Amino acid sequence: MLHITPHISVPDDELEWQAIRAQGAGGQNVNKVSSALHLRFDIRASSLPEPVKERLLAMRDQRISNDGIVIIKAQRFRTQEKNRADALERLREMIVDASRTSKKRRPTKPTLSSQRKRMDSKTRRGQTKRLRGSVED
Repeated sequence: MLHITPHISVPDDELEWQAIRAQGAGGQNVNKVSSALHLRFDIRASSLPEPVKERLLAMRDQRISNDGIVIIKAQRFRTQEKNRADALERLREMIVDASRTSKKRRPTKPTLSSQRKRMDSKTRRGQTKRLRGSVED
């Protein structure tokens, strides 16, 4: 069970793991050991709350396919256990980001004083420019 928040958790049966060989240098074990992992998580078929699902699907993230499946490739570490923990943490962070709702923006009005200051500065600037005109004899 992956605990996201006190109210949101993902059961283990919704996570699909696939062991793959890691890329990059690895010495003698590189062609023998599958230490990297692919984590697949189907957003639409998950038990997440609907608003979280919608925000996850709306995220512009390359790890989310058009079918609504999150694919995380974990190959940072040399052991499968550490890569599994890394993949779970990255999935958790993604879901936490989607579970936060942003505050609705309320438009504010400029104060009367700030409006007056703005108009006064514009008037002063206009006078300065007017005085730059040609001098008459």
